[in-house]
Amino acid sequence: MTKEMKRPISNITQDSIKPLLSNAVEFYTNKNREAHKCIQERDEYINYLESKLSNARPQQALPVVPEFIGKLINTFGAPEDGKHINYTASYLEIQKELDWIDNHQKTWLTALLIGFRVEKPQLFEVKMPIVYWDDDASQLTNGFDFLRIDKETDEVDFVGFLSNTKKHTVHFTEQEIKSIDERYWQFAVPVEV
Repeated sequence: MTKEMKRPISNITQDSIKPLLSNAVEFYTNKNREAHKCIQERDEYINYLESKLSNARPQQALPVVPEFIGKLINTFGAPEDGKHINYTASYLEIQKELDWIDNHQKTWLTALLIGFRVEKPQLFEVKMPIVYWDDDASQLTNGFDFLRIDKETDEVDFVGFLSNTKKHTVHFTEQEIKSIDERYWQFAVPVEV
């Protein structure tokens, strides 16, 4: 059974609807403006909070790698550079590098991805105490001579501090000192950088 519905008879005219439609349009336009203003304020506040957080967040420090690893990365680059380590080389040739990478995998990967700083080795002077005759004071005086290597002849000897020239090396790493003579290590003094 279907029920018949009749359209109600009304006295609605176009002129009587215009003010109502105008009020509705004005209402929704105002609400859209308010919503847009709220969205702008929210975005500004989000940007403010993000800037505060980024300033508060400590920057990740670059990892420190030994000089030989820095040279390796600079030689072969990161994997995306299309350069790769030559694993076909004799293991003995690259044993030091591979052992370091194996023992420091996280540092290795971080250095490849974000960069690195090269570890500066501690430098030493070999300061050999001596007693010499001071002609000006006419007496024996205590002093020091410094270990040097003549870069032209590779001769190892000692030189007074004032005669140090560019062709003489007076700063060494621990390994360099011990490779010259283990006994010199007891006279090594760290160099302030």
